[in-house]
Amino acid sequence: MRYPMPSELYDILKWVGLVCCPAAAVLYGTIAPTWGWPNPDGVVLTINAIGVFIGTLIGASQLAAKED
Repeated sequence: MRYPMPSELYDILKWVGLVCCPAAAVLYGTIAPTWGWPNPDGVVLTINAIGVFIGTLIGASQLAAKED
């Protein structure tokens, strides 16, 4: 199976999109109000949007590999 992106990049993006982004969003959304950090809703929304974007890249790569 050949992916349109190198397997190392795929693995990194998968980890960032599926683990890191959701964890960072929850962390920021939870502690931002306590510490007075700015715009928790906007930051959490942005982190989640990045995670979805990465997931889309991974999904497109997976679909392209299945077509080969």
